Amino acid sequence: MQEVNMVCCNFENNGFGDPQRRAKMYELLSSLQPHAVFRQEMWDAADDGSSIAYEMEQALGLRCWLGTGSCTALLADPKVFQPLKEWPYAGPMWVQPPTALTFRYVPAAPTAVPLLLVSYHLNYASPELRAIEAEWLTTWNDQKWRAGDAVVPLPAVFGGDNNSYPIPGAEGEPRIPGLADIADRPHRVHRSYIGAEGTRVMDTRPDDILRGAGLEDVARHTAATTGARSALGPTVGASPTHGPAVRIDRVYVSRPLLPAVVSTEVVETAGLSDHHVLLVKLDGEVLSELLSTGGRA
Repeated sequence: MQEVNMVCCNFENNGFGDPQRRAKMYELLSSLQPHAVFRQEMWDAADDGSSIAYEMEQALGLRCWLGTGSCTALLADPKVFQPLKEWPYAGPMWVQPPTALTFRYVPAAPTAVPLLLVSYHLNYASPELRAIEAEWLTTWNDQKWRAGDAVVPLPAVFGGDNNSYPIPGAEGEPRIPGLADIADRPHRVHRSYIGAEGTRVMDTRPDDILRGAGLEDVARHTAATTGARSALGPTVGASPTHGPAVRIDRVYVSRPLLPAVVSTEVVETAGLSDHHVLLVKLDGEVLSELLSTGGRA
């Protein structure tokens, strides 16, 4: 099986300006042999002639596309993903704009449908803005591609920090906290919203919006189809102020791509970041078939 490794990584404050810390994170990411990386918190990567962005390219052997304000970035192996189009306009409401590109999956047939890759970081403090940002994300699952005489959906892969919780219900999923589990009162407000009955409800709306728009959480899919409950492991550890360990970072794919998903793994970052890394493995041969048939394999 030809594996395609996709990695989602929120590297806290891009290493706090510490070259050694960055080098350790690059070493960890490189060990995962990624073909695509969805990065968040790329602060300062555009400074000094984008030297940190180029440093990361060199360390990982990937090409980097740095998003607006160094908030997010995409990295890809050009031997696997050939860039076709950048999407510089992400909508009017973003605090930390996403990075999105259309790529051709090189191993697929020349006539195969391309796919979109999107790295995103939903707002930290405002549940209302998170919902709006998630709604704007769904527009990238609503793109079309002309294949001969037909117009077919353009499939997409999204990786990012959701700053909110998945909808409960998956067996093995970490319990989402209640308000009483969060000692820090501002954080209670950041992670909840006023519900229909006037009481605060923990924020799962971005997950509901993305899944309602035809995307699926690959960790949930992996656990349901393979029984690997470890796919649902928390990506942020427990905190005395911010509550129990939770699954904040997630990767979503257009539903037609689900047959290509092989596994999802939470990779601990050994104190390098406040977020763990997600490694999603796709079956490259199945991906080629799906793209060659417009997602109908």
